[in-house]
Amino acid sequence: MVGVKVLEYSVKRHTDLPVEVTPLIDVKLPEPRDPRQRQRTGFSFARFAIPRLANYRGRALYTDADMLVFKDIRELWSVDFEGAKVVVQEELPGQHAKHRKAFAPGKRVKQCSVMLIDCEAAKWDPEAIVRGLDDSYSYEDLMQNLCILREDEVSYRVPFRWNSLEYYDDTTCLIHYTDMPTQPWVSADNPNGYLWSNEVRRMLGDGALTLAELEQEKALGFLRPSFLTELKMVDDSAKLTKEQTRALVAEDKVAHFVKHAALTEARERRKQEIKEYEKQVRSGQVSSGPTFPRPGLLDRLRARLAR
Repeated sequence: MVGVKVLEYSVKRHTDLPVEVTPLIDVKLPEPRDPRQRQRTGFSFARFAIPRLANYRGRALYTDADMLVFKDIRELWSVDFEGAKVVVQEELPGQHAKHRKAFAPGKRVKQCSVMLIDCEAAKWDPEAIVRGLDDSYSYEDLMQNLCILREDEVSYRVPFRWNSLEYYDDTTCLIHYTDMPTQPWVSADNPNGYLWSNEVRRMLGDGALTLAELEQEKALGFLRPSFLTELKMVDDSAKLTKEQTRALVAEDKVAHFVKHAALTEARERRKQEIKEYEKQVRSGQVSSGPTFPRPGLLDRLRARLAR
């Protein structure tokens, strides 16, 4: 929750709009029978419940929690739908699509991690959407291509500056710490991590966050032990030096800190479930869903969801 709180604080600090943030932590949805299509995090499918949570009225803005805002959210909130049901990210500028990180995909792609939703138009039934993963489309089709919508129902108009993937300059409105191994709360080795640390310092300064809360996150394994050391190491006008970064990384190693331990355990369980499932498919014990949508099936699904 500390990531949610920091994001919320950064949004409200830069706007005079009334902002209500709803963490999607208690949205109970079924899982697909096929483990290959199950959600990658505890909230992957929760975004499809947003229109219902809003009573199918008004507009809503979905974001991941691993973000930080630097400009007035009014610009993003005011983007015109122009008849679409959702607005997602534009094509990435070429210089931001490629990188050389060993632990991340070789090419970044546009994401639905920042998504404006017309809740009245997107009358989604999230349970039906999840069921579709067993016989109509894949996880990637749903999460990356929004295959439950027609192409004219999706507008690609969220500019890169409002979902800046691991990049920051004076034009950045929202930075997305999308590379999980170097997110600032689990790693001291992120060149833009100081921005997140600075926001935490501001929150501590005005009482929006307490050291006790950070200690609790640390005890739960969600916050690296070295983060509390970092807060004392530099002020909010300086980046970490290479020597300081090495010292903080060493502290986490000595403490046997495991980044995203709960998520890593869940991923390993899913791998085993997939292995067993595919074994059952090969033996004929279960039938596997199609690897691509059958002709006409998506159109029928869209019509059903629209009703």
